[in-house]
Amino acid sequence: MGLMPYCVEETAIPVPCKVNLRLAVGPRRADGYHDIETLFHPLSEPADVFSIRRFEDPGDIDFLCSDPELETDDNLVVRAYRAFAAQTGYAPRLEAMLKKRIPHGAGLGGGSADAAAMLSYLNERAGENALDGDALARLALGLGADVPFFLLDRPALATGVGERLVPVDAGLSGWFAVVICPAVRVNTAWAYAALDTARTFPEKPGAQCLTRAFDGNKKPFCVTGAPLRNDFEPVVFAAHPEIGRVKERLLAFGAAGALLSGTGSAVFGLFRTRHAAAVAMAQLSGDGSRVFLASL
Repeated sequence: MGLMPYCVEETAIPVPCKVNLRLAVGPRRADGYHDIETLFHPLSEPADVFSIRRFEDPGDIDFLCSDPELETDDNLVVRAYRAFAAQTGYAPRLEAMLKKRIPHGAGLGGGSADAAAMLSYLNERAGENALDGDALARLALGLGADVPFFLLDRPALATGVGERLVPVDAGLSGWFAVVICPAVRVNTAWAYAALDTARTFPEKPGAQCLTRAFDGNKKPFCVTGAPLRNDFEPVVFAAHPEIGRVKERLLAFGAAGALLSGTGSAVFGLFRTRHAAAVAMAQLSGDGSRVFLASL
């Protein structure tokens, strides 16, 4: 009878999500991507939780998830593990159980956050095989445009397809966010296609579409020095009026500003005090949406 494999480490890792404090989208490029300008902000809630057991022998990843729909070899967590192993040669045998609390298809970056958490976990234990920051970011970008941001774990301005990151102070220290996740999902590919169909861009060469993307906001929320704005709101709210009503309700219950995150369906509201956020949260719970409170 062979020896049982020896577990050298058991750990639990919280995995935060993100919201977009602003999101401007340029025209579709020849390669099918869009240039964006966005201000990412990490949030502590909602958060996924990784429970990882690492064994002394090399091997592969045994990935389990509380959402069976996501428990596939195509999951970004599995792809992150295998991409890291292929590039570095570091491939410990892992049993990874992911408890999903970040709703899927909500614009909160849950899948990207999970992948970044796996990359960070591996890199911190890879010893001489570990990648430097730039190499790890390049590997992360190959998995998804949002993944490099989650390696930073701080507010950042992102341009390009989201890969060019500049850490910033968003000016929201001491504020609170109420995040509402309606039951409906918004498909990211649909949202980009709908946005492309719904608008036209200036034909003049050099037109600064992204720089001017927020000019139409007559009442900008300027805590960050720039208005809250998400170019996807008109098309998403038109297709899913119930999501637009979530934003209206957040503002009605005292949010200083509210916005769709990413392509949705999550909407967040910003509050100056925990008490005001908690009161709004209590009023907005109970209609089938998932509601979370996070400090900034």
